[in-house]
Amino acid sequence: MAISEKRIGILLEFNCEDAEVIYPLYRFREYGWKTLTIGPEAGKMYKCKNGYPCKSDLSIDDVATTDLDALVIPGGFAPDYWRRDKRFCGLTAKLLAEGKPVAAICHGPWLLISAKVLKGRRATCFHSIKDDVENAGATYLDEACVVDGNLITSRTPNDLPDFCKAIAAQLGA
Repeated sequence: MAISEKRIGILLEFNCEDAEVIYPLYRFREYGWKTLTIGPEAGKMYKCKNGYPCKSDLSIDDVATTDLDALVIPGGFAPDYWRRDKRFCGLTAKLLAEGKPVAAICHGPWLLISAKVLKGRRATCFHSIKDDVENAGATYLDEACVVDGNLITSRTPNDLPDFCKAIAAQLGA
């Protein structure tokens, strides 16, 4: 697959961390990749945690693993909604099982915990959910970006450059 044919899903919901949605969205467009925002409903405007409005391209109900080459799970408070929704948990677990990159930043690993994909993995996250990540069976590392196979995790918006570089590297950039 040519680099210009990559499709990156970015989860979207009320109270996402603004930078963790917008930075990857535009960064991957710079590669010529298609970015798709995925929310509970298609075409809905979701207000991010700091007020930035983002519109979802697709509903989670309309997304299959074959539609994506990678998935980005932003932080903020939104992962607490996704982790309670079997559709988001299912997509996350299936993409990882298929060997596709899944990248979670900040509180994004909450979704990984509920998708039950962290056991035996190395990961990082926002410091306040470190215990949650460890209790899910992961080895916590306090690093800007942790890559464990096709699982990519980062701590905060300050880590976004390393986070996006790791995703791009997995996709052959």
